Amino acid sequence: QVQLVESGGGLVQPGGSLRLSCAASGSIVKIYVMGWYRQAPGKQRELVATITSDDMTNYADSVKGRFTISRDNAKRTVSLQMNSLKPEDTAVYYCYAQAIATMGSPRYGYWGQGTQVTVSS
Repeated sequence: QVQLVESGGGLVQPGGSLRLSCAASGSIVKIYVMGWYRQAPGKQRELVATITSDDMTNYADSVKGRFTISRDNAKRTVSLQMNSLKPEDTAVYYCYAQAIATMGSPRYGYWGQGTQVTVSS
C-alpha cells in the first residue's frame, strides 16, 4: 500500500557528487522512518543512512562525513546527498520507509525498486 520511487542515480567519477531522492505514495497514515540501503554485487544489503520523523539521523561509518540524509515530512520524500564518492560506493541504492499504511495496523517496512549508482573513472 506504500510505493517508493527513487531517482537521481547514475554514473559519477570518484570524488564527485550525486543526490538521490525518494518519493512515497499510497494509502499512508504515518511514516516514522525513512532511509537508504545499498547492495553491491555479491554482497548483502547494508544500511547507508536513516532519518526519523523528528530528524534523528543514523549513518553507516563508511559514509559519515560524506553523505547527508534529509526528509520532507509534508512531501513524504527523503533525499541522500552523496559527496566525495568512492568506487566502493558503487551499488544499487534502495529507498526504505517504515510506515503505517492503514489506520490501526502495525508498522511495516517498505522498499523501493532501487537506483544504480556507479562510481568509476
